[in-house]
Amino acid sequence: MKVLITGADGIIGRTLAQGLADRYDLVLTDADPDPDAGVVPLDVRDLVACTRALDGAETVVHLAGAASPQADWETVLDLNIVGTRTVLEAARQAGVRRVVLASSNHAMGMYDRDERWPVYGSMPPRPDSPYGVSKVVGETLGRYYHDAFGLEVLVLRVGWSTGDHGAAREELLQAMWLSERDTVEVFRCAVEAPVRFGIYYATSDNANRRWDMTDTMVDLGYRPRDRWHDAAGQEESVRPGGHRPPPGWPEA
Repeated sequence: MKVLITGADGIIGRTLAQGLADRYDLVLTDADPDPDAGVVPLDVRDLVACTRALDGAETVVHLAGAASPQADWETVLDLNIVGTRTVLEAARQAGVRRVVLASSNHAMGMYDRDERWPVYGSMPPRPDSPYGVSKVVGETLGRYYHDAFGLEVLVLRVGWSTGDHGAAREELLQAMWLSERDTVEVFRCAVEAPVRFGIYYATSDNANRRWDMTDTMVDLGYRPRDRWHDAAGQEESVRPGGHRPPPGWPEA
């Protein structure tokens, strides 16, 4: 299967490039790539360039865009909203079968701020920032392209992914951590699952997780294998009702 990855020079992109290389014929793209890593340049706002790059691809894993909840409106409008719509339209024009969209826990982040747990995928979106708003719009664009054109779209609301698990000092980040091994597995499941549309949470099997992954496990067959506390070598800290988010979340 030919799979094109946008944003392949980011943290998740590099993880997938390494973890999926033996399974798929990968085409790695990024706006500002490292040529030594085999990544080719692609501006996801350029419809002509995207359509050309997607020729012959069966699946697109769309990771490119602004990745920080601190990003301003102009940035997320340009990169996350216009960029996501462009990739979806290019996929339609190029005859791509499936697009896997990387969304974020920040699409539902106000539930975390208000301690309204547990959070289920069927609950109304409650973004916590312009970045979170852009992810909700991306999810809605995916729904539209599926309903209007039959494009298969699977959305993963990725938790917290970083190459350094020790950076998760806040309990909320520890609870939504997604390990590299689980990252590879949940994206593989999204590429191969028999469902044609869905929005799914993607975290590891962490203590105190507040985000329901029943649909992710049943529909996609995902089975997380890692826990933050095991990786960090720390004892689990359990508090009934969940630990409070840090002050100023999500800016903290």
